[in-house]
Amino acid sequence: QKKHMERRKLLALSTAMLALAPLRALQAQSTTQSTAKPFTPEQLDQMMAPIALYPDALLAQTLMAAGYPLEVVDAARWSQANPNLKGDAAVAAVKDKNWDVSVKSLTAFPQVLKMMNDQLDWTQKIGDAMIAQQKDVADSVQRLRAKAAAAGNLKTTPQQKVTTQPPAAGGSSTIVIEPANPETIYVPYYNPAWAYGPWPYPAYPPPYYPPPPNYGAALMTGMMFGLGVAAGAAMFGGWNWNHGNTYVNVNRATS
Repeated sequence: QKKHMERRKLLALSTAMLALAPLRALQAQSTTQSTAKPFTPEQLDQMMAPIALYPDALLAQTLMAAGYPLEVVDAARWSQANPNLKGDAAVAAVKDKNWDVSVKSLTAFPQVLKMMNDQLDWTQKIGDAMIAQQKDVADSVQRLRAKAAAAGNLKTTPQQKVTTQPPAAGGSSTIVIEPANPETIYVPYYNPAWAYGPWPYPAYPPPYYPPPPNYGAALMTGMMFGLGVAAGAAMFGGWNWNHGNTYVNVNRATS
């Protein structure tokens, strides 16, 4: 019986090691990529295309959370195990987790966490770019928003407000996307091949991550919004567009 118990312990340990192996490989790969050469503007636009039209606060949380891929995996699993918790209720439920506050915030949006978890290579690359090239990432967002606006595909809707800020000294104009109601956030879904008009980089086609099956069929054209989520307390970050295009976190007190 003693031998049997020892074998069970060894089997449990081996199983745990196998479960952790992909996550360790992911962490090692992320470390390697963070020391690699910077991403080009074409590569950044390709990476950012699926999320550049998110409201600013949600975009900021998504980009910052990408720097913590292992925590994104944990949070996505938690979200899947707690399907009835969304919005501020989900954020309150994970307040004691040892995740970055940006990852905690995204529990308000399980569909975003699922997308990041399902596309971990993409998530890692965005995290690496945010660590090494934050201004370049922000510049990419503005390039893409300008393309969408020029194509007539980025407009104010009942779910979101789109405004263009005049250029700062020596800069260019800035497109800001905010929730129409600050307390309710909608996640937009769109096909990048449609949203930005003719794609200028044939060697770097933009990926398309369709909405969850319960939101309807994959989009070829148009923009669709999921259900509004009461997540005002979770969305505390944003972008300091006119001061170097840097991410600004106005309140990390919830961490």
